[in-house]
Formats: sequence, C-alpha cells, structure tokens
Amino acid sequence: MSSPFIDYEKELNEAQYEAVFIDEGPAMVIAGAGSGKTRTLVYRVARLVETGIDPESILLLTFTRKAAAEMMDRASQLLDVRCRSVSGGTFHSIANYILRKYGDLIDYPNYSIIDRGDCGEVIGYIIGELGIKRKELKLPRNSTIIDIISKSINKSLEIADLLEIYYPHLSDLAPVIGELALRYEKYKKERKVMDYDDLLVNLKTLLIEFPGVRQFLSNKYRYIMVDEYQDTNRLQAEIVKLLGEDHRNVMVVGDDSQSIYSFRGADFRNIMDFPGIFPDAKIIKLEENFRSTQPILKLTNAIISRARQKYTKCLFTKRKGGVLPKLVIAWNESEQSEWITKKILSLTSEGINLKNIAVLFRSSFHSFDLEVQLAKHGIPFAKYGGLKFAEAAHIKDLLAHLRVFLNPHDHLSWNRILKLLPGIGQATANKVTNWLDSDIPSLDRFSEYVKTQKGTMKILNELVNLFDKLSDPSLEVKDLVEEVRKYYEPIMTNKFDDYPKRLRDLEYLQEWCAPFQSLEQFLTDMALEPPEVSRAPSDFAERPDFLTLSTIHSAKGLEWKVVFVIHAADGYFPSRHSLYREDDLEEERRLMYVACTRAKEQLFIVYPETGKDSYYGQVTLEMSQFIRGFEGEFTDVVRARNELYGKSYSETVSSGYGLESLRTGRGFTIKAGDVLKHPDLGMGVVLEIMNHNKARVFFKKRGIRTIDLKSVKDGQWVV
Repeated sequence: MSSPFIDYEKELNEAQYEAVFIDEGPAMVIAGAGSGKTRTLVYRVARLVETGIDPESILLLTFTRKAAAEMMDRASQLLDVRCRSVSGGTFHSIANYILRKYGDLIDYPNYSIIDRGDCGEVIGYIIGELGIKRKELKLPRNSTIIDIISKSINKSLEIADLLEIYYPHLSDLAPVIGELALRYEKYKKERKVMDYDDLLVNLKTLLIEFPGVRQFLSNKYRYIMVDEYQDTNRLQAEIVKLLGEDHRNVMVVGDDSQSIYSFRGADFRNIMDFPGIFPDAKIIKLEENFRSTQPILKLTNAIISRARQKYTKCLFTKRKGGVLPKLVIAWNESEQSEWITKKILSLTSEGINLKNIAVLFRSSFHSFDLEVQLAKHGIPFAKYGGLKFAEAAHIKDLLAHLRVFLNPHDHLSWNRILKLLPGIGQATANKVTNWLDSDIPSLDRFSEYVKTQKGTMKILNELVNLFDKLSDPSLEVKDLVEEVRKYYEPIMTNKFDDYPKRLRDLEYLQEWCAPFQSLEQFLTDMALEPPEVSRAPSDFAERPDFLTLSTIHSAKGLEWKVVFVIHAADGYFPSRHSLYREDDLEEERRLMYVACTRAKEQLFIVYPETGKDSYYGQVTLEMSQFIRGFEGEFTDVVRARNELYGKSYSETVSSGYGLESLRTGRGFTIKAGDVLKHPDLGMGVVLEIMNHNKARVFFKKRGIRTIDLKSVKDGQWVV
C-alpha cells in the first residue's frame, strides 16, 4: 500500500515493508548487519506521522543523539518537517531531560554529571577519608572498583554475588567494596552529582515511586521505538517496559549477533528475552544485506552459525560477483605489519582511496607495530578507540571550571581546578572545600574565602576574576569556553610538554560548542556524548585521505570497501581472559562477526603464527577458533612470506598450510590421525600438519597445542 507521498512497496523490501506497517502492539525486528535497519526505522517514523500520529508522542531511543537526529532528518526529507518534532535521543539524554523536570521529587533539583574518570577520583577520596590501607588489603584500582559498582547496578546483583561470579579473586573484599559503594552513593547525593548509571537508576526510581509521573510519560510517549536493542543494559530494558507496558506499542530493533558491549553493561539476554516480556510480539527478520558481497556473507554466516544462542538468520545479497575473503598466515607480528603495509600500497596503486580501507583489531595496543610500519612508509592514518577525547586531562581540566561555575556543590571539580594552581596541594584544596561546605557552597562564598587569605593563597584571585567574567549574562557558551581557555592556557603550557597539540584540542572544543544555547546542555552533552576525535600523527592531520585504524568496538555501524582484521589468534582474538568463560567467548565470536561484516568488497583476516609472551618469550599461537576450519571453502589461504618474496598463490597453498602429511628428516612420515605420547603433554592426536615442521595436536588433558615435530622422537609415536 503506497501513499501520495511515499511509494512504500517500491522503496522497501518485503521484510522492511512488514515492519513499517505494524501499527499497534509489540514487535521485534532482528536486523542483520547491513540489512537496512535505519531505513526501516526512518520509514516507520514517517508512516506513523503520515497517518496522523502526533510526532511528539513518538519516542525514538538510540545510542547516539547524532543517530536520532539523522533519522528524524531523513524522515523529514521523506515526508515533511513534522518528523523533526519526534522525541528522539539516547537513553541517558532522555533520562536527563525527564530528571531535569522531575528531579526535585527524588531530591535532585539540580545536579552535575560526572564521567568515569571522575568516579574513580571519588572512590580514591573516600578510601583516603576512611583511612583504608590499600596495599594491606590488596584493593584493586579505583577504576576497577567503579566497574564493580556499575556492574552490580546494571546486572541487578549484590556486590558479594557479583564478585563471586565475575571477580572471584576479590571475593574476600566484598564487605570493603560494599562499604565503598554505600559511601559513594552518599557522596554523590550530598554533592548533587550523578554518574551515568544514576541517570537510569533515578529515572527508574521516579517511574516506580511516582505512578502519576509514569502514567503521564506513558501517555505522552504512545509509540516507542528502540534502536540497537541488543546493546541495552537491564536498567534500560526495565525503563522501556515501564514506559510501554500500558499501551504496549513498543518496537525494538537490533541484532543478537552484534551484541558486543557487555563491558559497558549491555545484557545479551534483553534481546533474547523480549518475546517473554511481550509474548504476543511480532518477530520480523531483515536478512537481505545491502553492504557486502556474497562470498563475505557466506563466511560471516558460517562464523555466527557456531554461536550457542542466537536467532537463526542467513544473510544474502542480490549483488553479483565478489572474491573470497583471504586468510593470511604470517610468521609473526612484524611480518603481519609488513604484509599489510605493502598490501595497502598495492591497493592504493590500483586506485582505491585510503579512506575506503580500514584495519580492525580486538584491542588498541594490537596496532602499535603496524603504526610504526605505516609511518615509515608515509601512509597517513587516524586511529579510533582507546582514550576518548573527553577523557584527556586538559579537556577535563577546562570542563571542571565550567562545572564549578554551574554547580558550586561539585566538590570533585573544585578539587581538580584548585590543584592545578602552583603551591596548592591536596591539603590546601581540602581547606577551601571544607570552608565552602560549612555553609551553602557558592561562588560568592569562595570569593569571601579568598579575601581572608594572605601569601600564596592570593593566586586564587585569578580564579575569582575568572568566575566574575563568566557571570556576564551576555556571554554565549562559546564565549564562556574561550574565557576559561585563556585562563587555563598558561597552566596547560607549564603542565604538559605536548601543549601545542592539546591547544588544538581546546580550539576544536571551542568550535564544537558553538551551536549550544545553554552551558548546562553543553556540559551534559560532553558528559553523555562527547565528540570523537581520532589520534593521528601531526604530520597527517591535514591530509584529506587517510587510512582508518580502529578497535572493532569503535567500528561498529561503519563500513569500508576493504577491511583487514588482524591478530586472528587465540589469546589475541578471542582475548586470553575470554577463553575461560563461555559467555565471554560467545561475545568474542560476535565481535569477529561484527569485524568481518564491515567489509563491502574485500576482507583479509591475518593470523600470526607466533607471538610474544612476557614470561615465555616467543610462543606459538593457535589460529583463532572463530575462523579455524573455514579454510578452502570460505577463504583463500595466503602465506604472507611467500607473497612478500614473490611466490605464486598456487605454490603458497600447496607448500604451506594444511598439509596431508610430512616426511621427517629421519624418513618417518607423520599424518593427521597419528597418536603420540608427549613427555610433557601426555597422549595426543594429530589434527593437522602445518609448515615449519609443526603440527596441531589435541591432547586429552591440555587441549589443542601446536608442537614442533623436531622435538618428538620416533619412539614416542603410538601408531
């Protein structure tokens, strides 16, 4: 059925059309990678508005505000400007919007939002205040304690139960960490600050304890749509249920195979359990892929088919042609980096722009060796993942001044800006904050304190002068940032050796803040959704075309013509710690699926056979279990060394990986299926003969190991 404005039948495939034309009731859309998920949401927004639904009654929850804005913009172009009035945003931004209106009901009439780094500082402060001896108790880092507290909230587990499951080595510290969690909550309440979890916790509290507010919001948001539902945590799923359980017009869109953010609290069970929460929910699968070639999809389907729990789906494309993904076997990390560098140079000589190429990795440090090689060859790149822009010390310093100006209760920000000044340490900073706490904290009270001081404390006069300048009501947000930047710049110059680069960051921040109408909104956005700035060598900063290096988590939702996935070896990818927990290992499998589905035309998966271990030195690595067994039918196998030194592909395959048998120098033939009794590893069965006189062997007590056949004596072979 088409409208005078939109030809739905022509512009959507069958599954998308079915999802768009759901009018009432719960629904779940399982959207495979590259299957037009965003298009489906955009068309449904447009259709609901077209049928007369008030745009403000549609709540579109996404994981970035940019995504929500783009969807509303596209819907407006598709239909008309009414779609711009849809209530869209992230869970945290919507929670913040509601709590700013109703926060007084839960004793939060005003508050600042603190980031993860600030949370760790609060824990450090509390540990010092309690006189806890960290070394004697062997307390973990502050960031780990915050992670534990956050997980206990997001997973609805008591601290002791969570430690037993996820941090068994810290189980004895449950009473101490539990006390820290209580003191942490008390601190935030007293200082009028919230962390990210608090926004959701307090929204849930508001909805439960004030039924009138919940009913009002449920009536206001009659149609709820949630994007990337597989990435929601338990709190977010409970909030969706509370808002939607009366009218039940809830549509969630996501892909269980792309649930990769458990470290942020995401709960894979949410998308799997949705049909249990809404038993009459319609389930629609989007399986037509508009991104990748069929050979790439064939491999990714195979990778995810091994998942223990999943919604079965099989991605396909109508695109013709395509080449098999390549499994590239390198001897070590150095050879991996050298091969990738030369391959990128070859691709660019064929006319492929660097901006169409990405190298993806499990962890940020996996790319360090490659970065050196790229720099040597003058290949410009930008790296994403690792330290975020808003987590950098100089950005946090500048923002702390603005937070104090907006909320003088913010003890943490006071502490930060005071300790930046010469001659002021923790003891002096405590004197100032204790003075402020003796009455209602305010900037006027701070000014009164400074007037009573002599000597070195006069340096605080400059800070008083800054706050006086910021109090000018005619100043816009960009002007406020500029005033703080001018004050902070001399401090930054003395504090950091690389201050020129940091100054560019501050200038960028000043540009980014220009559209904001209020300081509160700017600081909220910086806390909830800061700009993402890549780390690139300064020589490359001005180049229009550059290669992308990215952690897989940072690459989700993006695509490139050519993708390299590196360090595809057990212990690297999957990571070492995940090998011992089934749920973690399953998430790593989904991470490999996400990495491979970023590729549009060419996919290279690189496996280094050896790696470095801090204790053992060079060690043999097992090929990643996520791609093991897919050689031949799903991938072409290439040996990096042979390509680097000129051997043909056919010679590589016949002389490289997956030999049927191997004849030793002593005339002894070894083949798959032979049994050996190893002096250290015990009884084992040969699974596969490899090159360099190596074999993959399954040992009954030790699992799969790669061994050097030269070390095995003829008498040790049982059969």
